[in-house]
Amino acid sequence: MGLDIFLYRHILIVMPRAAAASDTFNAVGETHRREILSYLASEERSVGDIVAGLRLQQPSVSKHLRVLRQVGLVRVRRNGRHMFYRTNSDAIRPLYEWTRTFERLWSHQLQRVKERAEAKGPEPSGAGEI
Repeated sequence: MGLDIFLYRHILIVMPRAAAASDTFNAVGETHRREILSYLASEERSVGDIVAGLRLQQPSVSKHLRVLRQVGLVRVRRNGRHMFYRTNSDAIRPLYEWTRTFERLWSHQLQRVKERAEAKGPEPSGAGEI
């Protein structure tokens, strides 16, 4: 487990960092795990496919897949010696629902910008020319 270090009013505060496999939000906090999830969204893939497609080292991919499996974000199917991974859409749903809160906020903000721009109207021709 890692540590997060903060400086608050000239006091150094050290707090234990949550393990990546503690929940889905911590698991997707790492860039490569998000890339792997995106790569698996379209189809089931083997570890070798993920390594080649994302140009990551095999030990790293295996480590990230282990974390994603522990929190239930990916499912695995064994076919002989090969393991095939795919996303678990049911486990991803809470992430999607949480981000939808912000999607509504962003859409609202964009709508306000659009309304302000339209209220100002077009600039007269030649405006801003020297």
